[in-house]
Amino acid sequence: MTETSVENKVSQKIISEDMQLFDIATLEDISLLKESSELECKTAGGRDGKGAIPKDMWETYSAFANTDGGTILLGVKESKGRFSIQGITNVDKVKTDLFNTANSQKVSVNLLSNQSVYEANIDGKTILVVGVRRARRDERPVFLNANPLDNSYCRAHEADQKLSSEQVKRMLAEQVEDSRDNQVLPFYGIEDIDLESLRIYRQNFANLNTNHVWNELPDHQFLNKIGGWRINRETGEQGLTVAGLLMFGTHPVIQEKFPYFMLDYQERPEAKTERRWVDRITLDGSWSGNLYDFARRVYRKLTEDIKVPFELVDGVRQEDTPVHIALREALANVIVHADYTGRASILVVKRPDMFGFRNPGLMRVPVEIALQGGEPDCRNRLLHQMFRYIKFGEQSGSGIPKILDGWQSQHWSPPLLREATEPYEQTLLELKMIDLYPSKVVENLTQQFGEKFSSLSELERSLAISINADFYLTHQQLVTQTSAHAREVTLALVKLEKLGIIKSSGHQKSKVYHSPDIEVPTPDNASGQFMADYVILNKPQEVTSDSESPDLAPDITPDMEEAQEEWIALQEIAKPVKGKIRKVGKEAVIKAILEICENRYISISDLSELLDMKVDTLRKNYLTPLVREEKLKLAYPTEKNHPKQAYSKNDRGNEK
Repeated sequence: MTETSVENKVSQKIISEDMQLFDIATLEDISLLKESSELECKTAGGRDGKGAIPKDMWETYSAFANTDGGTILLGVKESKGRFSIQGITNVDKVKTDLFNTANSQKVSVNLLSNQSVYEANIDGKTILVVGVRRARRDERPVFLNANPLDNSYCRAHEADQKLSSEQVKRMLAEQVEDSRDNQVLPFYGIEDIDLESLRIYRQNFANLNTNHVWNELPDHQFLNKIGGWRINRETGEQGLTVAGLLMFGTHPVIQEKFPYFMLDYQERPEAKTERRWVDRITLDGSWSGNLYDFARRVYRKLTEDIKVPFELVDGVRQEDTPVHIALREALANVIVHADYTGRASILVVKRPDMFGFRNPGLMRVPVEIALQGGEPDCRNRLLHQMFRYIKFGEQSGSGIPKILDGWQSQHWSPPLLREATEPYEQTLLELKMIDLYPSKVVENLTQQFGEKFSSLSELERSLAISINADFYLTHQQLVTQTSAHAREVTLALVKLEKLGIIKSSGHQKSKVYHSPDIEVPTPDNASGQFMADYVILNKPQEVTSDSESPDLAPDITPDMEEAQEEWIALQEIAKPVKGKIRKVGKEAVIKAILEICENRYISISDLSELLDMKVDTLRKNYLTPLVREEKLKLAYPTEKNHPKQAYSKNDRGNEK
């Protein structure tokens, strides 16, 4: 780009749904946008080269709308992470065609506006910027050609993929059902509930509402009042509601209606991702298996040894600390927002360093909106109501802010709320009991940078501390550690790097951020050579000799013996799955890979030999997804596909 073109550039704005601005004026700005959000570039030249809407653009439109939104740049070419401006000559016609098609039967809903579609000028060439917001629950799935089952897409790993029929049907159900738990089940009655669970609930209700008129009602009428029993006024059918069955039913009966229904609480002894547990509550037939009994049992486990001092208010000890409230809200949240038709289980994990919560189903509102509170869209409103009657859960929309407040009161790292689509759709909440600002790191940054550091915004300070407290962090990891928008994080990182407080290594999706005094290992630098020589396990070489005389054979050193023993041990780990990938299934292979990579780095070539799997298949189907999920970490993070790449189990990975 010439100096003149930079001086004459016209600054354009990308306006996201939350009205945050992002300048697009140069190719560098496009690179930043690529790093901070979903981006798709289309040359859009058309047959005459003057501009036309590419046919596959609408698949990307559908994918962005059904996932997290994104930006489409028409008139821009991307090749191997590099961008070039092609430009659109007849931009007015392309824009007109764009809106005409968006308002036609080509797409199920028009998400475009004059603010989200506009021209930008770079190097004297005009491009068209198309911002696609995430569709609301009542708009999804966004599909093409009036056929939702065959023409609905989602965004996965920078590609547009068709949604499965199961995913589409779930979206359609979410679209038409404000609450998923108010359906009347005409063939389910009082005999299908656990009467002891209902008795304990009623006792709890009566203790909190001493003079309530419902206390005198028989069980059948009480259930009706709280939403557990209903009459369908259109058909006359009556029975338990879905909420009544889930709240008070027994496990075998619940599973008749919801085949994938699973509840699991695990207390793990160490701050690791391993599955070993010292205490567990799951559906083993020893208790009712309903949501109410699960909630009250698990809450006691979560709070029984919390090391948070109790508060005194007017001389009275307050048993309900902010941390107790946060944990109660998190537990209620995971139960009332779950999609019980989904395949993932409800999982609650307690570790010395954190609490983890997982529920099946994606969020009904974007994560950033949920973190702010005040826009409730509860998936199971009757369940939420039942828990609120016994003071277990706040008013809809205020639960997440209560969790944030509880963790902030202890100056712990902010809660991490995120969605995942693999292997199944799920929402995850992690509450880490780690100090937000490690004192030594803050002290070092203050001494080294003085006013530069102290004058930073709260977001900039948080990012600087996180990066300098760790070896390296990716853009995605940094985004998930804050409630800020991805573009805000990107701009803050640019500023911190210009100030010299952090450095970055690598490019595009391989870029990582680290302290200025850290050299991120590559196969060609000193740090990488050290790792190759001393950390990475390579398959020991066979000891051979052309002579039959043992005197001429090379000496076998203790290090060689130790490496040989370790290789044999790894062969034993791999043996149950080696050459049996299809027979044993993907989960077994993943388990073997994580066990092989525990407490060591191992090269992809050695993994390939241990598992008897082609390198490309191993990388694509197993290693890359495990790195993305932070279950594995890379020896060379900035050169992901390098032939010398090695992998190790990541203790900081997915807690579920």
